[in-house]
Amino acid sequence: MLQYILLGFLNYRPQTGYELKQLMDKSTGHFWYAKQSQIYTTLKKMEREGWVTSRVETQKARPDRIVYKIARSGLEVLESWVSNPIREIDLHKNALLVKLFFSARAGRDTLLTQLRLLRNLHQQKVRLYKSQTKNLIQESVARRPELKKDAFLWEATRRFGEQYEQMCLNWLDETITLVEKNF
Repeated sequence: MLQYILLGFLNYRPQTGYELKQLMDKSTGHFWYAKQSQIYTTLKKMEREGWVTSRVETQKARPDRIVYKIARSGLEVLESWVSNPIREIDLHKNALLVKLFFSARAGRDTLLTQLRLLRNLHQQKVRLYKSQTKNLIQESVARRPELKKDAFLWEATRRFGEQYEQMCLNWLDETITLVEKNF
């Protein structure tokens, strides 16, 4: 999946691995995270595959930068991947649900503390999606109006994140109430 994310970002403009990491952290990192080392390893693999090209930019007071650009074959790979429909729901891991499943012996106070801490984390994510992430999308379109269609889809993914976090908050509120009444 990481290679498609990187191709997607490189489709907008040439970038360094560091720039790609920064961009991911502010956008797709909310639903697909990667470490800096994974990004560089994937970029090198993509270059060997011919999907991207790179050039070295020398800088005076800083180390040289490697700037990656999507190649025609990379654009074809991206277009093929985007056009191929998803045919099954991804399985996902959720540490909270595993922990909750086995927490009957943890005790009421321990369980409530953990649930309330998680509630606070999800509330922070809702605030992030409603403010910083929303503003980032609007600022991107203001700088580059040609990305208006892209921004429409970015907004759809932002709304998914916001609604997902709200669903988690609703579920946590319900679960906290149940634990308060039944434990």
